[in-house]
Amino acid sequence: MTMGDRIYLFDTTLRDGAQTQGVDFSVADKVAIARELDLLGIDYVEGGWPGANPTDDAFFADPPELRNATFTAFGMTRRPGRSAANDPGLVGLTSAKCDAVCMVGKTWDFHVDVALNIPREENLELIRDSIALIVERKGEALFDAEHFFDGFKANPDYAMRCLLAAYEAGARWIVLCDTNGGTLPDEVESIVRAVAERIPGTSLGIHTHNDTDNAVANSLAAIRAGARMVQGTLNGLGERCGNANLVSLIPTLMLKMGYETGITADGLRRLSHVSRTLDERLNRAPNRHAPYVGESAFAHKGGLHVSAVEKDPASYEHVEPSTVGNRRTIVVSDQAGRSNLLARFREIGIEIDAKDERINTLVDLVKRREYDGYAYDGAEASFELLARRGLGEVPDFFRLQSFRVIDERRWNARNELITLSEATIKLDVGTQSVMTVAEGNGPVNALDTALRKALLPVYPALEGLRLVDYKVRILTPNDGTKAVTRVMIESTDGYGNRWTTVGVSANVIDASYNALHDSITYRLFRALGTGTPDASSDDR
Repeated sequence: MTMGDRIYLFDTTLRDGAQTQGVDFSVADKVAIARELDLLGIDYVEGGWPGANPTDDAFFADPPELRNATFTAFGMTRRPGRSAANDPGLVGLTSAKCDAVCMVGKTWDFHVDVALNIPREENLELIRDSIALIVERKGEALFDAEHFFDGFKANPDYAMRCLLAAYEAGARWIVLCDTNGGTLPDEVESIVRAVAERIPGTSLGIHTHNDTDNAVANSLAAIRAGARMVQGTLNGLGERCGNANLVSLIPTLMLKMGYETGITADGLRRLSHVSRTLDERLNRAPNRHAPYVGESAFAHKGGLHVSAVEKDPASYEHVEPSTVGNRRTIVVSDQAGRSNLLARFREIGIEIDAKDERINTLVDLVKRREYDGYAYDGAEASFELLARRGLGEVPDFFRLQSFRVIDERRWNARNELITLSEATIKLDVGTQSVMTVAEGNGPVNALDTALRKALLPVYPALEGLRLVDYKVRILTPNDGTKAVTRVMIESTDGYGNRWTTVGVSANVIDASYNALHDSITYRLFRALGTGTPDASSDDR
């Protein structure tokens, strides 16, 4: 491996990622994600398959302008019995608004015999004709060799002839696909080396799936063997177990292996943002433990460990967190000591003397509350409020008088069984006493709606606040229905900021209210500081 070697990055999130169970991109989603990928510095952005569905048709009809990336369409080689120029699929690709086309074709003799049911020589003609037409009409063609590793293991000579047919027809990249994700890294490396003896590595790409949890490792193995282009998706989206995760591959290639990519140091610092933006578009909770970009990727727990981290971060962090747009997190928990608290205070901007007696009080309070069931290592916002309240920095933006939640399960006029929740809440907001009633999809939603209905006229900053995740854990399962529960709520302000709060009680609604109260208070504290606005202010 030589410093400065160029690796090209090909993102397939908008096509392969759309095959993830539960993921459904809108045209607006595709436009936003494509722009983020372009700003990041990705070389190729594959937009989808023109003609496959209305979403892709609309996207390719008016694609976004990309400054760095080559906008690419996906399709397949011509069908048997049709010329390339008259194949409907290829006509759609050549007329699509794109700069390149990535085309998938068969390279496993078993599929040619059984799925296509044509002579093997004819399959070679399909590949040649299709690639040649795309090169002629669009200028750049890529060939995805479907099930290549299975095909090579079964019949290496024929699989290689398929690759050479595409390469000799003018394909810029020959992409070796581990379509079912079953190949292991040592196999990938040896097979890619064998291919690189016939086709230069500067024309070889790798496309892996994660069915054995080896997609990233397989991609790196292919690059070690000579491949110079890698395909993958943001956050490893993809069908079944997903595709190779570009968010892990990019910093590994650049920071660990010394390869050059189209991503600059400034672009690399956008990586965490891009990863979380995708989750935000999909309304998915980000993986806290994701390498490089997860909230826990550079989290440290335990007093002795934290002291060492502060003295020598490089001993405990394999890269500097800021290089990938992430940050160090000092976790506070029942294992915490003064070092944890002091480090966490600095992180959230609290200036306090290390000898301040209140630190010992806060350490004891954190340990006592975690013994009662609170978990501050996963609820950073609640910890910050706890600390700042202990230092007298958090005002009472509102004070609860009482709340009542009613659930009703009944048959409606259409003879449908429905469940309705209604919450009534009484609050003191400033000098005013406010009572509101709201219905919701469940008691927590009704309570949340009633709370914000009362507070929005005074605090417009709550306009974009919404709950994005809600988790309940039973802490004392042996107590049956009397068990103590812990509720974790994740919230967003509509501007890409997320925070997590926690509430504990033997009553799940009470625990939910505690977490909701912290969530709203945290948003208001971040927006207003220690002040309280009048009803006309807009503090967003």
